[in-house]
Amino acid sequence: MGEERGARAARARALAVLRVRGRAWAVALLPAAVAVVLLSGGVSGHLTGPGWDVARRVMVVVAVAVLAVAAGAAAVIAQARPAQTPTVEIAEASAPDLYRMVRDLATRLSVPAPSAIALTPDCDSWLEDRAGPSVHGGGSRADGDGPSGPAAAPVLVIGSPFLWWMRVGELRAVLAPVVAGTGASVQPDIAAARRFVRGLDAAVALAARPGLGAVRRLGARAAGAVARPMLSAVRGHAAEMERGVAAAASERAQAVDYGLRIVAQEQVGLAYAGWDRLLTRVALPAWRMGRWPSRLDAGVVAALTELSRRDRLAEGYTSRLGERPACDLLEEPGLVDEAASLLAARLFHGGPAQTGPDWAPVDWQEYPREVVDRKWRTEAARLHRALDRLGAPEAPTLERVFAHLAAAPDGDLLAAALTAEVAREDAAREDAAREAARAGAAGAADARHADRDAHPGSPGPEALLLPDGGDLPLVPLQPPRTGRDLLADHVTATVCCAAVDTAGAAPGLDWLDGPTLLVDGAGAAARAEVSSGVLALVEDADPKPLRTWLTTLGIRPEAPLRLT
Repeated sequence: MGEERGARAARARALAVLRVRGRAWAVALLPAAVAVVLLSGGVSGHLTGPGWDVARRVMVVVAVAVLAVAAGAAAVIAQARPAQTPTVEIAEASAPDLYRMVRDLATRLSVPAPSAIALTPDCDSWLEDRAGPSVHGGGSRADGDGPSGPAAAPVLVIGSPFLWWMRVGELRAVLAPVVAGTGASVQPDIAAARRFVRGLDAAVALAARPGLGAVRRLGARAAGAVARPMLSAVRGHAAEMERGVAAAASERAQAVDYGLRIVAQEQVGLAYAGWDRLLTRVALPAWRMGRWPSRLDAGVVAALTELSRRDRLAEGYTSRLGERPACDLLEEPGLVDEAASLLAARLFHGGPAQTGPDWAPVDWQEYPREVVDRKWRTEAARLHRALDRLGAPEAPTLERVFAHLAAAPDGDLLAAALTAEVAREDAAREDAAREAARAGAAGAADARHADRDAHPGSPGPEALLLPDGGDLPLVPLQPPRTGRDLLADHVTATVCCAAVDTAGAAPGLDWLDGPTLLVDGAGAAARAEVSSGVLALVEDADPKPLRTWLTTLGIRPEAPLRLT
């Protein structure tokens, strides 16, 4: 009953959306209808006289103008392509078991199977209609209710961390309500309403798209002006339609793996927490150093395993790891993980689409050397360059940093100098990344074709379709750092360099906290001591806590540092 109510509510709201479209056409055709009546009256001899002649001429001009604007706006709305989520598209040849599982799930739910599967570097799953004008354009097929049949099934987008952290049964249970939504997606009225809403939304945003000429931008603004009031009129109906679709899908999915789904939902929340921490604490420092970890999804398993070891609330979660992981449903999980990791770097940091000397993948085994140690050396060198500009050049030592930060005004000047230099470096890196992305797009396409010709039977890079080399919508993980934050980071890096150079410490990777200093093989205690000491130095100009810790470990602040 609940499923039927949700489906009826969704269809009723879809019809309400389509009625808005019908009323819009009625308004557009009204001047033409009036003009036809006036012309017919003149021909029949009923509406004669100078006044009627003027009215006929005016209404014909108005009708032609309104029909031209309406036709242009309708063409823009019909052809407008709404923004699609950047994903790694998984060909069936590279994941036959995953496709088989999804199809079996659709059969159990008595709904159409998704037309394709794609992965997103996020902890969420949804259906996405990617059929463009070439599929739905023209005639009754565009309306979704004509003799050409129902719309194509949507693409199933799965969060890539789910495949590595979840077991096969858990993934199937979590995907059941999502796959159940394909039933509504191919319902003609709902499909037509969704395409209409997406077309309106895309038409409104079209004028802001870069690369449009003056004439096209003027036309896009006119189409947006027409689409905007219609979008406002359908927004409430569309939201209620989607609620009805979700309710119907949830009710339908209760018959499949319902008990397991309750347990699996706990894994969704845990995966989200671990993924967010892995990106902000571990991946982001690497991205800033021009390195992108190539096994992020495998890393989230290590991070969540470490979390379960530290947090009593997460105890027992690792006992599931003996079951078959969902990534086993992929033929080449390492290749998929690498593609998803590169996409994550592009989405959350804005890196280029191709690797190069300043944008290279890094394995977890090489992370301490390639990222952590290099990060510390780079930041220490930047700090000493800033000190050189504020005074006479000196040997790069930790003692020199203590001397400058002992006076608060020097700390403020140093923070401002670091902020300016980091901003310049970031701007230069972004410009270089954009140029490399544009230049590499055509080359990447040629490489994919060449690889396909050379290995026609292998699920190589052509099986994993990344977005093109153009700019992606950036979703930054963290707000810009303040000058004090930058100063604290650079002082911490200098302290770590001194510990490595003079006391036998080593760079390390903490799965939950990112780059860490290992002293006698342990990192937690050293991290706490360094953080508190640096905070006292930067905020209060008090070097005593940090000096005490340095003396305890035998770290010599007067020794010159290696900055490369």
